[in-house]
Order: sequence, then structure tokens, then C-alpha cells
Amino acid sequence: MEFALEETQQDVQDLAAEVLRRESGGGDGTGFDEGAWKALDDAGLLSLAVPERFGGAGLGVLETAIVLTEVGRTAADVPALSALAFGVLPVVRHGSPQQQEALLGGKPLTAALNEPSSPMPDEPRTAVENGKVSGTKTGVLDADRAHRLLVSATTSDGPAVVLVDPASPGVALHRTRASSGFEWAVRFDEAPAEPLGGAASLADLHACALAGICAVGDGAVAGALALTAEHLRTRHQFGKPLAAFQAVAQQIADAYIAARTLHLATLSACWRLGSGLDAAEALDVAAWWLAEEAPALLRTCHHLHGGLGLDITYPLHRYSSLIADLARLVGGADHRLDALAARA
Repeated sequence: MEFALEETQQDVQDLAAEVLRRESGGGDGTGFDEGAWKALDDAGLLSLAVPERFGGAGLGVLETAIVLTEVGRTAADVPALSALAFGVLPVVRHGSPQQQEALLGGKPLTAALNEPSSPMPDEPRTAVENGKVSGTKTGVLDADRAHRLLVSATTSDGPAVVLVDPASPGVALHRTRASSGFEWAVRFDEAPAEPLGGAASLADLHACALAGICAVGDGAVAGALALTAEHLRTRHQFGKPLAAFQAVAQQIADAYIAARTLHLATLSACWRLGSGLDAAEALDVAAWWLAEEAPALLRTCHHLHGGLGLDITYPLHRYSSLIADLARLVGGADHRLDALAARA
């Protein structure tokens, strides 16, 4: 079994890492680092999955996930998760040629998937009737910047995805506080809606969203672990580096195992999704591991940093805040475990 990235994928990873290392860090705390975002766009990293006829590279899920992992690794303040996993991938996979031409020209997209007390429901309470959508969505990322919202809804033909202009009549945006910044609750009151793809599009939108969330979480965990390992290597007590103490070594070893497992689970799920295989169970496993193990791993990283981990000028808090938001977006560990049990 070969788990190494192919040459093109490795090039994507190297380029994304270089761009973000050089450009990230100028965010304004509202979810947008303009310099890093422009640099990613200029490097062609935001259009990897866009078909070549629309100016993209014609690549797929795994290459997009690689970029999102590097975004997570630097905890960059850019809307890559919403734009790519919640927007570009579903439109590429299910949009009509006319929709692809209209939406894949660099216009920001996002998806409204979660409902109150119901993360990513298979049968949304949000409903479409006579071409108008009504309902409430929570935890919507970057709704204020989006050109279109991909909204999960129930239609007369069953669950589906519809496109809604957030500036159209009948759409109300309410900003809410998240751990790592802000997100939005969106209320639809007979807002005009346009169908995206067929009945299978909702399940695939959920799959793309989970793949993107896990990819960002994989990167965030790796970034936090690298930061912690460097601190333990360079910080000394009693004339020895902290990493030399047995209790510390045991804790960082456990954290490494958890991070490695999340990475392999995410990589496997994204590969399956991008290859056209059934990825539902693999995505549930990766999402459960993210929600169950990643928050505990970040608590270990904070503990091993001591007081420095609580310093607002030190970057570790950006990773723990990001992980907290991602774990909540997938519904938490119990919800993901229930989803796995239902499949069994």
C-alpha cells in the first residue's frame, strides 16, 4: 500500500506551505487575511478543482484537501474552508455548465448546512416551496462575503441543495461569536432559490464539507503539535530540555499518535471521496476522531506549554480556537459516533 503523495500533490503541498509561511499572519480577527488570500489566489491554489475550461487546474478533492491542511497548519485567517470545500467542490461536482460558468470565476461561495440542534441533517427542516426557501441555518461560515449560499433543504422531490443569493429579499444574516472569530445565523423567509444538481447533491455536499473540515483540523493539529515539540526541545528546566522528562515524553507521544491517526483517517477519506468511492463511513471516522481526540490533544499542548500557552501573543490559542469550532461544526463526538452506529 502506497500512502505517499503523487508528484503533483506534493507540489501543491509545497507551494501552499511556502505561500502561507510567507504571507499569513496579517488577519484582522474577522476571518480574513487579505494578503494571504490574494497570494493563494495568485498562486492558483484556490482554483485547483475548477475545470480547465473555466481557468482552473482540473484537479480534485485530494488536492483541495492538501491546500486546506496547509491553511490549518498555519491557522491562517482566510475563508478557504467555506470557499473551497463548501463551495467550489460541490459546484464542480453537481452544478450545471451554466452554474459552473457563473459561480467558478473566483466569486466567494459558502454553504448553510447546520440547523438549530441538528448538525448537517439528512432531512433538513429548511424547506423549498414554489421556488422559495424558508428556514433557519446556524454556524454558516463567511456568509457576509458570499456571492451565493449553497443551502440544504427539503423539496417536494426530497432533500436537495439550492442556491440562494444572500443579498436577495427574504434573507437575514445575524453575526454570532465563534471561538476563532465570527460566523452567521441565516434566516430564510421565502427567499428565491435555484436547485443545484439532483437528489444526490446533498449527501455529496455533506461529504465535501466533512472532508474539508477534517483536512483543516488535520493541519491545525499538526501545527499545534509542531509548535509544542519545538517548545519542549528548546525550553530547559534543571539543565535539561523539557522533552527529556519521561512524563513529558509520554504525553507528547500520545499526542503524536492521535495526530497521526487523524491525518491517515482524513487522507483516506479524502482519497476515497475524490476517487468516486463510497467515503461516507471513512468521513464519519475522520470526523469522529477530529471531534473526540483533537480538542484533548490541544489541551495537552497547552498544558505542556505551561503559562506560555495562555499568552494571547503566542499562536497556540489560534489552533485551539480553530479546533473547537471545527469539532462543533461536525456536531461533536457523540453525534459523529451516532452517525457511525447508524451506518453499522
